[in-house]
Amino acid sequence: MKLLKYKYIYFLISLLIVIPGIISLVKYRLRLSIDFTGGSLLEIQSKVSKAKLEEIAKTEKLEVNSIQTSSDNVYLLRLKELSNDQKIKYLKLVGDATEKRFENVGPIIGKELTQKAILSIVVASFAIVLYMAWSFRQIPKSYASWKFGASAVLALLHDALVVLGLFSIFGALWHVEVDSLFVTAVLTVIGFSVHDTIVVFDRIRENLPKMPQSTFEEVVDFSISETLVRSINTSLTAVLTLLCLLLFGGSNIRWFVVALLVGIVSGTYSSIFNAAPLLVLWESKRK
Repeated sequence: MKLLKYKYIYFLISLLIVIPGIISLVKYRLRLSIDFTGGSLLEIQSKVSKAKLEEIAKTEKLEVNSIQTSSDNVYLLRLKELSNDQKIKYLKLVGDATEKRFENVGPIIGKELTQKAILSIVVASFAIVLYMAWSFRQIPKSYASWKFGASAVLALLHDALVVLGLFSIFGALWHVEVDSLFVTAVLTVIGFSVHDTIVVFDRIRENLPKMPQSTFEEVVDFSISETLVRSINTSLTAVLTLLCLLLFGGSNIRWFVVALLVGIVSGTYSSIFNAAPLLVLWESKRK
């Protein structure tokens, strides 16, 4: 199976997916929830319509970022920071409303969460390069082990960009917000992407001494063919589980599940069709 013969087509497909997301990130950025910007979270149960809730908030000059609905007439309102008196007055105007949850998140906490999220991704990427450079140290000396780690990081950055770009587009079109769960999803996607890439790279490491007469591209091609079915089957089981969660898990985790779904599909693709071909291209340019 000559999969690497079409490596430039794989790169082109990735660019066609990533570029619209990057454009959206530059133009619209991400629509941040109160977890990052600070504000109030008010969950109520009421038979009043969503439009009426928005109208009352507008009358009281309350800035509403979003209103999510779920079963049993439960509404989750995300607003600019709300005092306790403002909340009580708002509930009185709504009338038939039961308060289920009320939280305030300060902008300092939101800023700290943003910094920690970025730091987590940077540290994880650096640790992956170091780990893979050490793990692949026994490959033939004509190849650099750190390139395996660097290729894996580029693949995981591709997956992170796909998720970030897509949610920027979702935010621009449907006002989808990213919260702390979204950070968890991105970090999970990074871990899953590296897991898939290591499976492919480990097979390359095993086959290099076994195929001394073959070119590096032939070894990589053969290794991908050996791991292709396993990688797809592993990802498929995760995708089926996430689809069930998407259908039956409720609105609170819907976009968290969507982020995982997108990331796992992208991670499977990038591990097979981006990371390994990039390694081959890198090696051929060196020679």
